[in-house]
Amino acid sequence: MVFEGIITAMVTPFDEDGSLDEDGSARLIHDLLDGGSDGLVLGGTTGEGPTLTDDEAVALWEIGTEVAAGRGAQVIAGTGTNDTRHTIEFTERAAAAGVDGALVVTPYYNRPSRAGVVAHYEAVAAATDLPIVLYNIPQRTALDMPNDLLAELAGIPTVLGVKQARYEDLEPIEGLDLLAGNDDMLGRVLDLGGTGGILVASHLAGREMRRMIDEPDRREELERELLPFYAALSVAPAAASVKAALRMLGRDVGDPRLPIVAPAQSELTAIRQGLEARGLLERV
Repeated sequence: MVFEGIITAMVTPFDEDGSLDEDGSARLIHDLLDGGSDGLVLGGTTGEGPTLTDDEAVALWEIGTEVAAGRGAQVIAGTGTNDTRHTIEFTERAAAAGVDGALVVTPYYNRPSRAGVVAHYEAVAAATDLPIVLYNIPQRTALDMPNDLLAELAGIPTVLGVKQARYEDLEPIEGLDLLAGNDDMLGRVLDLGGTGGILVASHLAGREMRRMIDEPDRREELERELLPFYAALSVAPAAASVKAALRMLGRDVGDPRLPIVAPAQSELTAIRQGLEARGLLERV
């Protein structure tokens, strides 16, 4: 299996009472696949995975696999935690839900040693046959996986990709699909031979981001045009800014759960200006 293309880290729709909106989740999945996404990460950080119950996450994965079936779209479950036992159980439930892969972040906060990181991924990989995408995001986990460690982890048979959110020392790793972990890294990752990205702005600019893959000669130009839009969506946590942007476009997916709060007025203004600059509000 190859993890490739525009993979959207989907926000999780909630009802007015804050519960999982299952119908809204199915609608949003359809919208994203219609709008240029090749696949989805469900229950990741942008999807407010840390505040979903395990049962809610499983329900979301089951909805995703049902909708994606027959559309050729990959569904990746966010199963990583800083507890190996929980990550194993979570990944087993993701496999039973029928997803195509698991996105497993490095254990955060408890900061294991290098040997502990290797043992963590070996244990998770041994629990199922599910393909695993490593997630390296040192700015959130306080733990970086250097390239030689990624190369070592690539020796685990079911570890097939890495979502790389580290800007420095970015390079392809033999045996791993290289995926951009931030929107503004997509062009650079593709130029290095990467296979795509796990992205946020693709909720709203999926077709344009897909063109960066399909039109390599225009990649730099296309990315330059998108950078201000990425900045507009970065004024608040991704779950909050994307949900606000979707609401402005008439696609209400609810509010984020605490501790994420809705964007402040100044942030909403920046998001609206970003949408206006892309001509998105004119289509509503």
